[in-house]
Amino acid sequence: MKDRDDRNNHANQMNPNNDAYWQARGYNERPDDWKDIVDKEERRRVPERRSDASRAQR
Repeated sequence: MKDRDDRNNHANQMNPNNDAYWQARGYNERPDDWKDIVDKEERRRVPERRSDASRAQR
């Protein structure tokens, strides 16, 4: 049962729609603007692909 609880906890901490995600990152609960925060974080982590596309055209 503990293994299952550990997997559920991990899944919750990886899900930005879950309070456990935000608590693991120092928040008390999920902020009202959580979608904006997640979008900004995703844009910061994922590099632009424009340079890759221009290389493919050559």
